[in-house]
Amino acid sequence: MKLRIQLVIFMLLRVILNTMHRMIYPFLSIFARGLGVELSTLSQIVAARNFVGMFGPVFAPIADKRGRKFAMLLGIVFFTLGMLSVALYPNVWTFGLAMLLVLLGKYLFDSAMQAYFGDRIPYERRGTALAVTEAAWGLSFIAGIPFMGFLIAKYGWSAPFPLLAGLGVIMFAIIVWMIPRAPHASEQPVTDSRKNFRAVLTNIPALAGISIAVWASAGNELVNLIFGVWLEDSFGLKIAALAGASAVIGLSEIGGEGLVALTTDRLGKPRALMLGLSGNALAALLLPIVGQTEIGALVGLFLFYITFEYVMVSHIPLMTELVPEARATLLAFNLTGHSLGRMVGALLATFIYQRFGFLPITLLAILFNIFALIALAELTQRIVILPHLLNWFRRSESGEA
Repeated sequence: MKLRIQLVIFMLLRVILNTMHRMIYPFLSIFARGLGVELSTLSQIVAARNFVGMFGPVFAPIADKRGRKFAMLLGIVFFTLGMLSVALYPNVWTFGLAMLLVLLGKYLFDSAMQAYFGDRIPYERRGTALAVTEAAWGLSFIAGIPFMGFLIAKYGWSAPFPLLAGLGVIMFAIIVWMIPRAPHASEQPVTDSRKNFRAVLTNIPALAGISIAVWASAGNELVNLIFGVWLEDSFGLKIAALAGASAVIGLSEIGGEGLVALTTDRLGKPRALMLGLSGNALAALLLPIVGQTEIGALVGLFLFYITFEYVMVSHIPLMTELVPEARATLLAFNLTGHSLGRMVGALLATFIYQRFGFLPITLLAILFNIFALIALAELTQRIVILPHLLNWFRRSESGEA
């Protein structure tokens, strides 16, 4: 099957994964009421989910050792088991378990998929290609979240889970059919997983790239976890309106992915990332200013999410080439960075919002973006200097220096 068709199919499959992963945010207060728990309890569950996601590298060698297909299928199994647990026994415990399993499944699936295309698509075209699969992030808010909102409004908070479980079974069958059984030449099993871990953990540009994921995701999670509560508190938006607000955010993210496809490979990944982080900090600054009205709040959220999506989708192709000999392992560590950042954001978000309001949320998001820009400066400096150092060492060893 042609890679272009596979890119589109993977995008559609990831809409399903991302819908479950993201629907907690706009419906946070609805899930809390349905489960009979406090808002802070769900915030802690989100933080616990992201904490578990930090252990993604434990599963990272699976894609490098057993192949990309096996890791993707295992991720789908985790997702489906999580959905089934809530569908059969809907309560706060199974809900928390489902969130943990879905995150682990998503990270396994995503890192293996990104490595799969990283193996097959040249670096100079990788930003455009991966932007196609990342469109699933925005589409989950445009199509997935509104449909989940319809099901919740009509049948109750647990209504999406049986449907998502069934879709998980279909996803499994599609991957079995679509991905060839024989491994690609560059994804032959790796015998020493510790070598891959060392390759990542001793690579300064890779560590700087992971820290970008930490800081950018921490800033995003602050707004992510609170925007639905903020809109409900400020303007009295209910389920249907919150789903509509999610669609606006989804459209902004699709716009961000489109901008990546058009510009990132041309500008260069580091420069595009710098523009995205700067724009996201500016959008966070504007959000409480323009958010005095319902329309202004939606415009502010649109700007915030389009710039963040530009950051994320520009970041992925850059990371795929930093340690090519341990590509899936690095991408799993990168997802761990996102989990760590989101855990920090989730732990701070409701605490800050309930005590100090929305403005400090956005100011802290700006600070985290500044930290990410500092990490990017370190990464780009190392990328520029490293080839010169390597050439110097080679000349020294050959007696030319």
